[in-house]
Amino acid sequence: MKYVSLLRGINVGGNNIINMADLKKCFNDMGFANVRTYIQSGNVLFTASESTKALERKIEKTLSKEFRYHARAIVLSQRKLESIVQRAPKGFGEEPEKYRYDVVFIKKPLTTAKAIQAVETRDGVDNAYRGQHVLYFKCLVAKATQSRFSKIGSKPEYQQMTIRNWNTTTRLLSLLDEI
Repeated sequence: MKYVSLLRGINVGGNNIINMADLKKCFNDMGFANVRTYIQSGNVLFTASESTKALERKIEKTLSKEFRYHARAIVLSQRKLESIVQRAPKGFGEEPEKYRYDVVFIKKPLTTAKAIQAVETRDGVDNAYRGQHVLYFKCLVAKATQSRFSKIGSKPEYQQMTIRNWNTTTRLLSLLDEI
């Protein structure tokens, strides 16, 4: 099976700095095949035969020990990521010059129902939509400074989320196709 692991909180703001070559080696050492990283924000594509739950536990335990930080990972199968992209709200991602589009990936036990309550939006500026295990968020670029989305980082629910922009999300899906 093809998977992508979305690592939370690495190489952001000078914290939890992990070299992508070291990260790739670590995933290879865990026994995964076809390992590939994408950009510095902790996206690792690979193939494995284990369940997503088992993979998350293995990755978090190994990375925490190897890189000495509290690792959190969300692992998605190719099929799951494909579903997330296909089920985006109508028109999502189609006006990148007008809106910024993000996907908020939710880690269990957090639910989208709880997560959406933590996301503050401002009328006429931004919108959040519930999906299956994700939130879709769009912000009017011209009014981005008025967005309340950045306040999510101060909420306890944020520890169970990781965010990728729409371009990264769709690119990860196309990279999975290439494996």
